[in-house]
Amino acid sequence: MSPASPTPVRKRMPRAQREEQILVAAEQVFAERGYQATTMEEVADRVGVTKPLIYEYFGSKEGLLSACITRARSQLREATEASWAATGPDAPLGEVFRAGVRAFFDFIDEHATAFVLIQQEGAMASQASPLIESIRAQQSDATARALAGAPGLGEVPDTLLEGYAEVIVGACERVAVWRTRRPEITAEDATDLVVSAVWGGLGTLLPRTTPTT
Repeated sequence: MSPASPTPVRKRMPRAQREEQILVAAEQVFAERGYQATTMEEVADRVGVTKPLIYEYFGSKEGLLSACITRARSQLREATEASWAATGPDAPLGEVFRAGVRAFFDFIDEHATAFVLIQQEGAMASQASPLIESIRAQQSDATARALAGAPGLGEVPDTLLEGYAEVIVGACERVAVWRTRRPEITAEDATDLVVSAVWGGLGTLLPRTTPTT
């Protein structure tokens, strides 16, 4: 009689990998059902883990939601910064501007559930609202820095660049919301819309000798 085969040892998934798995599932559930209707049981079922494990990692449903928003904030920052880096340090302002706007809409298309999650601000826990505002502030700060570093804008007052950054971020967000009702509008269409609407003012900040595109 041959000896019985040893029972395979199940390896435990590293915590960082498991947390990412939980956040992906939680983002989907929050986006589909809304914050109030989402249960930790449903998230656990989708991942294939126990509910206590999610509580161990995130503390509460609010903690899980906050982690989802923080993750989306980091991903959006990385996508935007990568787009500006790809233009090169000497790229004209028009190219830098367009690249940042297009990166935002590409991110929305690739992370639709994250955007739905962010837009559910009114129905979310109180803990989430400051995090959502921090995403806007992050994008505004990053946009202002990108504008300040663009050729020809070095002498423009910081307050003016910050104001333009707020306008750009606000325009991008509202157009993104509008696109949820107009799925035929592509990321390129949305980029053209924002650029054409804002460029008339932004372009006037450049010295006449500075190339714009």
